[in-house]
Amino acid sequence: VQLQASGGGLVQAGGSLRLSCAASGGTFSNYAMGWFRQAPGKERELVAAISWSGGSTYYADPVKGRFIISREFAKNTVYLQMNSLKPEDTAVYYCAADSRGATWGTYEYDYWGQGTLVTVSS
Repeated sequence: VQLQASGGGLVQAGGSLRLSCAASGGTFSNYAMGWFRQAPGKERELVAAISWSGGSTYYADPVKGRFIISREFAKNTVYLQMNSLKPEDTAVYYCAADSRGATWGTYEYDYWGQGTLVTVSS
């Protein structure tokens, strides 16, 4: 499975960005997907996740109400719509796929994209 993340960039605080993660080489419709981020000097953290069907989602507290995760099966793509961005959202964002069918809620992933940088200026 290959994951290609895109859509990062520089945005002012309060602005929006949409990240995309295109999957290839596997059965996208079977995979739960997640978005993680890692800020300089900090550990990687889970930001949002979506189940294989799209029927369940998870958001970390810092992004609840601002970020939306979604998936488009026809394009084998998962999105992260980020609104009301804050300087503390600055990080490299990674998408990840769970091809092993881990129990929803464990958020275990075995494939990772290369990351896309999001910089939010104040």
